Amino acid sequence: MNTPDTPTTMADILARYRTVAVVGLSPKAHRESYGVAQYMQAQGWRIIPVNPNASEILGETAYPSLQVAARHHAIELVNVFRNSEDVPPVVDDAIAIGAKAIWLQLGIEHALATQKARDAGLQVVQNKCLMVEHSRQLRQ
Repeated sequence: MNTPDTPTTMADILARYRTVAVVGLSPKAHRESYGVAQYMQAQGWRIIPVNPNASEILGETAYPSLQVAARHHAIELVNVFRNSEDVPPVVDDAIAIGAKAIWLQLGIEHALATQKARDAGLQVVQNKCLMVEHSRQLRQ
């Protein structure tokens, strides 16, 4: 397993996975989560919104939790737009549903939760923007 947050880990995630549950995806177009998810969707990724306060985002059915979303989709990557203190239950759900990787967006970090994810075999990235890293990889 790669060490966390290495360029190799990020490149591997970006190369391998195309079905991403976005936890905390806002239906508001001015929010960063919306912009990142919209970009990834435009790149051909399957976006699965996870937001208990929305029924549809970006033309996709929104689910109240990762657990419910996983009943309908095989989720490879969990992209998190939540406060750092909200990360542990998201990691627990990501492990429970059999996700392959978890990506905590820019400004989001949680050492204990990400170690738990790594110990469960998930690839982990924290405090990085999925869209920025994807576009950087395209330019290389």
